[in-house]
Amino acid sequence: MKFGYLIEPPFNYVDANGHVTGPDVELARHVCRELGVSAFEPVETEFAELLPGLNRGLWRMTTGLFSTHERQRTAQFSRPIWALPDGLLVQAGNPLKLSGYRSIAAHLTARLAVIRDQIQHRSAVAGGVPESRIVVFDTYTQAARTVRDGITDAYASVGRAHGGFINQNPDWAVEMVLVDPDEKPPAFGSFAFSLGDTALLRDINAVLGDFLGTDTHRQMVAEFGFSDAEVDLVCRPMP
Repeated sequence: MKFGYLIEPPFNYVDANGHVTGPDVELARHVCRELGVSAFEPVETEFAELLPGLNRGLWRMTTGLFSTHERQRTAQFSRPIWALPDGLLVQAGNPLKLSGYRSIAAHLTARLAVIRDQIQHRSAVAGGVPESRIVVFDTYTQAARTVRDGITDAYASVGRAHGGFINQNPDWAVEMVLVDPDEKPPAFGSFAFSLGDTALLRDINAVLGDFLGTDTHRQMVAEFGFSDAEVDLVCRPMP
């Protein structure tokens, strides 16, 4: 089973021993074991290649993605595996006192970094940030470096990703500000599969339905900073 992932701590990353880990990849490993899959192979890629690679057969499932209507045209999605708010990576001390997309829009010189094709780009535009002040990058590290170096004033991504990056890079002099849920509610992420892989999706959803919210699942994701309250969000019955 080939699993497409990108380096985005804490969801997926390579530890000091060269082992690919994180809550997404560990959950995928567990699901595959339960289905009797003997060989599980994580394949590193960039965000923009996750769904195209899925449909070219380079991997059969991907790390968690937001299941937007646009993405549902080219892929199928599992039941949610996490629910997370957006966050802004800013320089230590948050010199512009940014609190969300609207505050960036209101600060007429603030520049925002985003990752190509990620939903935060659309959220920023919806929050009033003009395209002329949005800078698009291909990788997390590229975007984060521009914040550290003062080239951009904030980098919008999932708050949990920023928290994991800060924990792994304590010398970068950056911090994270969560976007107020009144401005943008937490969004759900799911594993993605090709449109033709319905049987695999059905089997994986069955395993997820039995596993999410169990003590073993809670212990698995707690190692990567996820709280019981965050787990509870994905334990509700599927509509």
